[in-house]
Amino acid sequence: MSKALQDALKILTKRGVDTFPAQVVSVDKMAGTCKVSDNGLEYEDVQLSATVEDNGKRFFLFPKIGSYVLVSPIKEDLHRLYVEFFSEIEDFDLKIENTQLQIDKDGFLLKKENETLKKLMSDFIQACRNMVFKTNAGITIELLTDPEFESIADRFNEFLK
Repeated sequence: MSKALQDALKILTKRGVDTFPAQVVSVDKMAGTCKVSDNGLEYEDVQLSATVEDNGKRFFLFPKIGSYVLVSPIKEDLHRLYVEFFSEIEDFDLKIENTQLQIDKDGFLLKKENETLKKLMSDFIQACRNMVFKTNAGITIELLTDPEFESIADRFNEFLK
C-alpha cells in the first residue's frame, strides 16, 4: 500500500470528535454519572461506567469534584459521553450480583448478601469476650461457648472464598 493511500485512509478514519480534558463539577453516585466543564462548556450525564445498568452489575470510579478527567464520546456522539481517565478518585464501588466492594477515604466495605466483614469481625470479638470455660479442680476442661465460635466460623466460610 502506498504512503499516499495510507495517508488518505488515515484521514477518512479519523474521529470527528476527540477525547478532551474536563473538570468535574458534580457527581451523581446513584445514576453513575457526572457533570463536567470544558472551558465554560458544561456536559451533563457523563457516564462513569461503560454501561449504566439497573441489574446490579456495575463498576464505578467516582471522581473527586474539582479534579480533572478525560472525556470521550461513544460513537462520536457528544450527547453520549463517558469518563475514560481520572486524575483523582474519591470513591470506588464494585458490585457483582450480591457481592460489593466499596472503598473511600473512611475505609472499605466488603459485603456479600446481607453479611459484612465488619459485622463478622464484631461478632467474633464479642464471642471472644463472652467465652465461658468449664473447669475441674482449677483445670480448664471445656469451652462452653464453642457452638458460638462454630457458628461464626461457618459464617466466615460462607462469606470468604
